[in-house]
Amino acid sequence: MSKNVRMLTEAAIMIAFAFVLSNIRLFSLPNGGSVTPGSMVPILLFAIRWTTKKKSPDDDEFSHNVFLKTLGISLLVATVEGILQFILGPKWSMHPVSILFDYIVAFGVLGFAGIFGKSTFGVITGVVLSVFLRFVCHIISGVVVFYEYAGTQNPWIYSILYNGSFMSLELLITILITVALI
Repeated sequence: MSKNVRMLTEAAIMIAFAFVLSNIRLFSLPNGGSVTPGSMVPILLFAIRWTTKKKSPDDDEFSHNVFLKTLGISLLVATVEGILQFILGPKWSMHPVSILFDYIVAFGVLGFAGIFGKSTFGVITGVVLSVFLRFVCHIISGVVVFYEYAGTQNPWIYSILYNGSFMSLELLITILITVALI
């Protein structure tokens, strides 16, 4: 099987597996957000496995191009997962900012997980960065779209606390599972 076919097949399997895991909710918040048994892990593992960071001793430019290509593929696969989540998953808002920052960009940034390499430290750093970027996306959506839920509180603080309540647990579960699998 060619490398491209293997990559495409693995991408489809990981997207499907991530979607199934996202529908197993250990805990759900009333206005969106949930803790799952590692629903981000398949996408993160794809990004870690396929984002090539290796330097070619002969041609740094070629190596850089390969890195950008494989990173682009990882970002695309993660974005497809976000689009699938939006189309088939529960929706809390149809506001364009919510669609973009709660689904498309929020999942798309998970594709950055592989940029620090495949060492344990690199994997943990990539996972933390990716999940943090997803958290930032949810904060932006919360401030722009769900600010009325903050009441008299500062919408930024409300959004950070609300989204942090489930994303922190999701990060912990994701790190534990990802490190166990590498």
